[in-house]
Amino acid sequence: MREKIKALLENMRFRGMANCIDDCLNAAENQGTAIVDVLLELLEAEYRDQQERSLANRIKNAKIPWGWTIDTFPFKKQPGINKTQIMGLANLTFVERNENIIFIGKPGTGKSGLAMGLLRLALLNGYRGRFCNAQDLLNELYASLADRTTSRLLNTLCNYEVLVIDELGYLTLTSEQINIFFRLIDMRYQKKSTIITTNLAFEDWYDIFKQKELVDAMLDRIKHHCTVINIDGPSLRAPQSSIDLTNKRSSVKQVVTTDKEITDAV
Repeated sequence: MREKIKALLENMRFRGMANCIDDCLNAAENQGTAIVDVLLELLEAEYRDQQERSLANRIKNAKIPWGWTIDTFPFKKQPGINKTQIMGLANLTFVERNENIIFIGKPGTGKSGLAMGLLRLALLNGYRGRFCNAQDLLNELYASLADRTTSRLLNTLCNYEVLVIDELGYLTLTSEQINIFFRLIDMRYQKKSTIITTNLAFEDWYDIFKQKELVDAMLDRIKHHCTVINIDGPSLRAPQSSIDLTNKRSSVKQVVTTDKEITDAV
């Protein structure tokens, strides 16, 4: 009889219950546990298993390229970042309010690491998200024109509660890519949260997207209900001596990390 029950649970993909059914029934037989308590224990085991698998799927589908978290970010090495401000964002109220975040700074200053850390926190708290390199995203949107899947792709991207667009910089874009990117921003406006990392000041966006009216409209949507964080600090990829010198100039006492501890994720 137990084997039939386990087979049914596995066929219905109730893996949590299938994994603990023997222990629960053994305990019930030996201790005289009430049926309702056995049922509760089985359901709790199934719930935990489903939550764990759901989280694993969210993390896998988010395609985060590196393992950065807010806890592992080297705040002490980057005087250009206000840790208190970042920890305020880590409570994820910006996601609840469908607000955006823009990290602006030179290469290596930690923009991507912070974006990945916030995205990972959102995933851990039940939100769905996706990490995209800006050029790869624009190429994917452009390719969707050929097989007429643009609407489906845009809808997929707009369903993510948090979308990270990383390294929005000096890109070579076609007019079609520019228009589709604007559609994406417009569709997510006030509905979902978008995190953008870029080395461009807002005035430089006109050189990339070219159409002034379109850039005005896009920036108006992005910057509305948005936290803009300008990171004016040293590159975390720089040699130790360079970081030391920069930190002395900024009059901030730092503990410099080793080259081994610094990865391309920041």
